[in-house]
Amino acid sequence: MARELTIARWRDFEELFAKYRGVQAGCWCMFYHRGGPNGPLGSADRQEANRRDHRALVRAGHAHGVLVYAGPVVVGWCQFGRREDLPRVEHGRKYRAARAELGTPPRWRITCFFVDRPYRRAGVAGFALHAALRAIQRRGGGIVEAYPATRGGAVAIWFGTEGMFRSEGFRTVRPFGRSNVLVRRTVG
Repeated sequence: MARELTIARWRDFEELFAKYRGVQAGCWCMFYHRGGPNGPLGSADRQEANRRDHRALVRAGHAHGVLVYAGPVVVGWCQFGRREDLPRVEHGRKYRAARAELGTPPRWRITCFFVDRPYRRAGVAGFALHAALRAIQRRGGGIVEAYPATRGGAVAIWFGTEGMFRSEGFRTVRPFGRSNVLVRRTVG
């Protein structure tokens, strides 16, 4: 079962992320919400600021995502959001270099996935991606962009795999660094 993150489900999100110290150096899925760094990676202050700020964005309707459950336990996560709510992508060197050939800017972005260790390689991320696309459709759809990994390993944990996106109808637009591609799909 998948459910959208709301302030009423914040404790579920917090439970999954706290289990892994906020995931990825205490990010709490805030990296793409910020225009730039907010302190040293992994510092306790930065981790707490990320947790607190993500909660505030959820409350204000500026942070979106899908939680995946196995029974009552949250086991996975997919972050999506409007282009303006995830500005860090725009500021990146790789994105600036690609902007001219991309045409119409995306309305939505899918930036991050996280799956609880015992549930990895069981289709949780693909299920979360599908649920995120349904949530985007309910919000009016439009061009959706993502940056999946072309190689396995740690990178694929955060961005999903190219095959996962291809199976949902995304097309590869261009390479995006050494181990990612930029993909797009229009959701009606």
